[in-house]
Amino acid sequence: MSAHSALLTWALLAFLGLGLGVPEEDLPHPCCPVVPRREWNAPASKCSEKLKLPVRYVVVSHTAGSPCDSPASCRNQVQNVHNYHAGTLNWCDVGYNFLIGEDGLVYEGRGWDTKGDHTGMTWNPISIGISFMGNYMERSPPPRALRAAQGLLACGVAQRKLSPTYEVKGHRDVQQTLSPGDQLYEIIRTWPHYHE
Repeated sequence: MSAHSALLTWALLAFLGLGLGVPEEDLPHPCCPVVPRREWNAPASKCSEKLKLPVRYVVVSHTAGSPCDSPASCRNQVQNVHNYHAGTLNWCDVGYNFLIGEDGLVYEGRGWDTKGDHTGMTWNPISIGISFMGNYMERSPPPRALRAAQGLLACGVAQRKLSPTYEVKGHRDVQQTLSPGDQLYEIIRTWPHYHE
């Protein structure tokens, strides 16, 4: 899909009221910038298992750890998550495909093409894992973080990494967990592609 087609799609969704649940002036560009691995000093990934694209499912979680609200603190938090997953759990890399910071930026984990370790053996091979950095049991992520996630999903469709009919699921919909937290879960349940 060309950039022109993606913008026309966004305009149509906004016109039909099927957009992001945010004011029109706050709609993200369909391919929001993603902070690449090299910018948060990620070591080379040892993962090799690829996803079959386009992916049909997106699983949204939270890290249940400390939030971050600036690029510097979010880079540090992504490194902490990576160190826990790769160092302590001995996984091949950070478990998530992407992480969302309260700074409104998307941080590349394993990316679009590589199978994650975020939701167990059934869902990892068929889904993209997106985790919001922070604990969202008692509070909601800021609007800029929600816009970043929605922009990432639109970008995935535009790049043919996600099926146009993809389904968003909360982590708790597919595993016994409190993730993505009560507040974030209520928000994603309002998203157009959400399916329990």
